[in-house]
Amino acid sequence: MIGSLKFSLRYLIPAIALLAAPVATVAADSGTLPAQVRSALANAKIPASAFSLAVIPLEGQGMAQYVNADQAVNPASTMKLVTTYAALELLGPTYQWRSEFYGTGPIRDGKLNGDLVFRGDADPKLTMERIWLMLRDLRAAGVREVTGDLVLQPGDLRMPVDLPAFRDDGNDPSRPFLVEPDPLLTNLKLFNLKTYGEAGGIRVHLDPALPELQIINQVKLLPPVKSCPWPNVTYGLTDNGNHAQMRLTGAIHQGCSAERYLSALNAQTYTASLIRTLWYEMGGSIAGATRVDKAPAGARLLARSTSPDLVTVVREINKFSNNTMARQLFLTIGREQRSPVDADDHKAATRIINQWLADKGIAPDALVMENGSGLSRSERLTAREMAQLLEAAWKSPYASEFIASMPLAAMDGTMRKRLRNTPVAGRAHIKTGSLSSVRAIAGITQDANGQSWAVTAIVNHPAAGGSRHAMDLVLQDVFRRVPTDIATKQ
Repeated sequence: MIGSLKFSLRYLIPAIALLAAPVATVAADSGTLPAQVRSALANAKIPASAFSLAVIPLEGQGMAQYVNADQAVNPASTMKLVTTYAALELLGPTYQWRSEFYGTGPIRDGKLNGDLVFRGDADPKLTMERIWLMLRDLRAAGVREVTGDLVLQPGDLRMPVDLPAFRDDGNDPSRPFLVEPDPLLTNLKLFNLKTYGEAGGIRVHLDPALPELQIINQVKLLPPVKSCPWPNVTYGLTDNGNHAQMRLTGAIHQGCSAERYLSALNAQTYTASLIRTLWYEMGGSIAGATRVDKAPAGARLLARSTSPDLVTVVREINKFSNNTMARQLFLTIGREQRSPVDADDHKAATRIINQWLADKGIAPDALVMENGSGLSRSERLTAREMAQLLEAAWKSPYASEFIASMPLAAMDGTMRKRLRNTPVAGRAHIKTGSLSSVRAIAGITQDANGQSWAVTAIVNHPAAGGSRHAMDLVLQDVFRRVPTDIATKQ
C-alpha cells in the first residue's frame, strides 16, 4: 500500500504544482441521474455513488449536469482522448515519423560493402508492409547483398525506468494490447497465427514467419461438419525475448479454421528478424550479425519511410483503442518538447500536458497519467475534467479531426455494436473504456435538435461490467433533452 501511495504521489506532483494557477471556480454537482439510468444501475447492483457523470452543452442550449463529477476515478481507455487531443495541438495534425535505412560503405555490383543500418523513430504505425516497401527501395538503390552487419539504431526516445508493469487479469502476456512501447518497435510486434483443418491434416500458417518463433503443432483433426463450431485450440507460449515457442493443442474439424493474433519476442529481436526475413524473401542476403549501434557520420541514406500523418494515427488509436500506439504517441509528445529538467520522455509528457490543460483553464487537480493509454490501474481524472477537455476540443481548430477519430455509435470501432436501432445511432462519437472494475464513455453526442453535447460517464466498481446499458441510456437521455433540461425523469 505504501509503495502504491508513493507511485500515485509521484505522478500527481505535476498537477499539484499547477494548483496555484488561476482557474475558474467549478460548479457543484447539479441535477440527478435519469430514472432509467438509476434503474439500470440498480439492476446491475452498482450504487449510484459509483457513477460519475458530466454533460456540457456545446452550442448554448441546455444546462450542464454534474453528478459525482469531481471524484478522482480511473477512466480506462477514455484517457486516450487526453493524449490524442494534446498531440493534435502540441505536435500538429501533420506530424509524421521517419524510419530509414543507411549504408556504411560503397555499393558495387549489387553489394553493399559495409553495414546496413536501420534507424527507428518510435513510429507507432511502422507496419510490415511499410518495411517491405523500404526494402524494395533498397533494392532499387542497387543493393542485393550486404557484406557487413545489420545495425539497429533506436530512435531518440527516453524510456521511463520506474513505471510498474501493468497487472493484467488474463495471465497471458502474448495479448496484443499488452505490447509495450519501444523505439525499435515495428509491426506492433505482432504475429498472425492461422490453423486449418484439411484432408491431409492440420496446417499452420504464421505471418510473419520469423524463425525465432517455433510452432509445435499438436492439434488433432476431426471429421467434417456442416457448421464449424467455435475453435477448440489452446495456445501455450514460452518466450524469453530472443526465442519463443508456441505449442498448439486441441482439435479442429476438417474444413474449419482458427485464428489468433499474438505478440512475442522483444522489439530488437522481432525487428531484426522481420527485416532479415523480408529481405531474404526478396532474394537478398546479410552476411553479418545483428547489433545495436549508431550509423557513422558518413553513412548514406538508401531508403526512407514516412508514417501516415498524426490525424490518421489518432483515428486508429481512438477508433480501435490501440494501447501501444497511444503509449508511443504519449512518449513522442515528451520527446518533442522535453527540457533539461525532464528525467525521461514520460515525465516530459506529463509536465507538458498538465501545463497545456492549465493554459486552457482546466484545473487538472486529479489527473494522473501513467502511460496515456488508460491501460493502467493508477491513471486518474474526474468526469468534469474529461468533459471540460471535450468542451475545449469542440473549440479547437482541429475539432473536426479529433471528433471524427472517435468511434461512431452503432457504426464503427468499439461502438459498432452499441445503440443499434436507437435514435443515437450515427449521432454520437464516443470513446469507450474498459478494465476490470472500470467502464467509461466519453465523447460528443447530439440531441434531437442536432445540438451537440460533451458527455462523460465513468463507473469504478467491482460490478462495473454491468454498467454498459446505463451508459447507453445516458446518451439516449441527452438525445431527448430540450434547452432547459439537465436530466429527465424518464
